Amino acid sequence: MATQMKTGKARRKWLLRIVACLSISALPEAVRHALALGQRPAVSGLYRVQGEVRVNGRPAEAGQLVRPGDIIETGPRSQAVFAVGRDAYLLRADSRLETVGREMFINTLRIATGKLLSVLGPGARRIETPTAAIGIRGTGIYVEAEPERTYVCTCYGIADIQVRDRPEVRETVETKHHDQPRYVYGKAMPSIRMIEGAPVINHTDAELVMLEALVGRRPPFLDSGSPRY
Repeated sequence: MATQMKTGKARRKWLLRIVACLSISALPEAVRHALALGQRPAVSGLYRVQGEVRVNGRPAEAGQLVRPGDIIETGPRSQAVFAVGRDAYLLRADSRLETVGREMFINTLRIATGKLLSVLGPGARRIETPTAAIGIRGTGIYVEAEPERTYVCTCYGIADIQVRDRPEVRETVETKHHDQPRYVYGKAMPSIRMIEGAPVINHTDAELVMLEALVGRRPPFLDSGSPRY
């Protein structure tokens, strides 16, 4: 047990150094380091705290544990990278994320506002925004939540997308590499479907590689020869 604890602490310190160097310019180098982890998953917790980040209303710092039930918030020009169990997340600026679950498994993510990139291991999850409810499993997914519209890119995997206030309006997408991004609207607008196609925006393959490496995995597109974003 003592040996396992020492190994976990050493791994956390190593990963903290890797993720701490992340910026737009430094990301490819950080990804190469993260891939060197192989199948060694990260210890759960915060790995990057940039700017104003709060957990349950209190200032956060890199290395602290994040648990199901926590609320994570970021201020302007801020960012948080964290892992919980077999899942890893990148929460962008001006975001509020509420988590629901037990032990070290988050089964529901409530994005009141903001932008979240997630890579998720086996097991059913649900993402809720002001306009959308999304059922997912074993998926890489990027979500931007606004009061009247949600952006959803199922980077790879399967997502069941529905309009939150009209659950009969739904669509299931199965993708391999950012194939079917969607906008989900809170109410019908002239000439716009409540779920409609969207472009790929505001997230990259390098970020997905980094997050998957934190939990000891590789995204499937690395081995498929697909174009990179």
